[in-house]
Amino acid sequence: MPSASAISETDVAVPQEQPAAPQEQSTVPPVAPQEQASDEFDIGVNGRLPFLQSVALGLQNIFGMAGMFVFPGLLGRAFHLPIDQMAYLYAVTFLVCGVITVFQSVFLLRLPIVQGPYAGSFAALLSIGMIKGGSLGAAYGSFCIASLIWCLLSIPIHHVSLVSFFTRYFRSPLISGGIIILVVIQMSSVSLPNWIGNRATPGFPLISFGAGLVALLVLMALTIWSGPRVRRFAILIALAAGTITFSIFSPISLQAVFTAPWFVQPHWFPFGFGLRPDYVIVFFLVLLSANMGSVSLYQMVGAWGREPMPASRMTEGIFAVSAGAALAGAIGGFSTIAYPDNVGILRSTRIASRYATLSAGLLLIALGGFIKFDFLLVLVPMPVLAAVATLLFGIVLVHGINILIKVEWNDRSRMIAGLALLVGLSSLFVGPDVLSTMPLTLQLIVKQPIISGGLILVVLYALLCRNRCTAAE
Repeated sequence: MPSASAISETDVAVPQEQPAAPQEQSTVPPVAPQEQASDEFDIGVNGRLPFLQSVALGLQNIFGMAGMFVFPGLLGRAFHLPIDQMAYLYAVTFLVCGVITVFQSVFLLRLPIVQGPYAGSFAALLSIGMIKGGSLGAAYGSFCIASLIWCLLSIPIHHVSLVSFFTRYFRSPLISGGIIILVVIQMSSVSLPNWIGNRATPGFPLISFGAGLVALLVLMALTIWSGPRVRRFAILIALAAGTITFSIFSPISLQAVFTAPWFVQPHWFPFGFGLRPDYVIVFFLVLLSANMGSVSLYQMVGAWGREPMPASRMTEGIFAVSAGAALAGAIGGFSTIAYPDNVGILRSTRIASRYATLSAGLLLIALGGFIKFDFLLVLVPMPVLAAVATLLFGIVLVHGINILIKVEWNDRSRMIAGLALLVGLSSLFVGPDVLSTMPLTLQLIVKQPIISGGLILVVLYALLCRNRCTAAE
């Protein structure tokens, strides 16, 4: 959505990492000069890796998506779905995320972006499906129609779409930095809370928290002190260390893998089809927030890799996300968003190859039909995944703050950013008794920081700021 000048190299303040020692530099595979995109990465956006390394990095990206392992199980248990339907939810979640990741990596956006299931669509499906008179069929039907509307708005005709007319509101670091922070606030619900767990969490409290802590410490140590080759697999090593630690004190059973079916075939509207205009509005806003968050992360990754990001390129990325959301609504999955922790992986590994994320997408598609492997991935304890996600979310949060540093702060910009961020954060603490007094649409807006805070940020910027809140020279 933003033009090439939206967030340039000078707009994003990214902490410079210390150069690797001479003996470590020699371990980096040789890369053509044009593939060395920037000082932020050892291998740039268009750089290629050996096959096995691409596959390993693809798996690392899959393990970096905590929502992949959380949302299908939570939705299935909330509606008391049988085991085969819960397995189906996992399968189509992998499939949809894989298809969109492939398109973003090599066909449309052409950035190292991994698309994971979006917390906003999960919350909306859960809320609408469980309200009086609601159902999963009506939720998914309305979700699909809202996604198709976004597809129409983002179809690029002569490199221009209706969505591209809004790109000027994403050119300011005030918008970009604020949206990134709100995305992390929203996604934080699957990080620390799941790391700590609750009384029903296996191993709670010491084993679950301790295993997550081991994974976190291993990841930090390898990221800071290891060489480039080891650092690329730091997250996989950390997850393995945390899982082994957990299994020592609380053995992990493989029975679910043995009894699971081999393959699941996607079905059109497996929970039925229904349509309500007010539900469509809710899902339209949910997708708006996802697109806003994704656009800000696209800009950030493009700036790191010194990739030109004209409005046409951003629009193609939004079209891919919208088409994927329509597919998710039709077969029973979730809409997607560019995951902050996967963006954090780029900084952690210093590898920005979009062919590595292509590997992640292809692996996700394959795993979408191979349910036994889905169950094997789920065996990684949730506290371990959540602990790693907590660190990766934090990395992206700091980059959002770095972008805000470049804002020329005045009374208007301080009011806009302060109100939007505090409303977004405070919405997490609105009590259920208060929410129950509100209409459904308002409930869903209030409960999701990226909607409540993001709408305030964009609307007030358009009304009050625009040319008065510019990046510092």
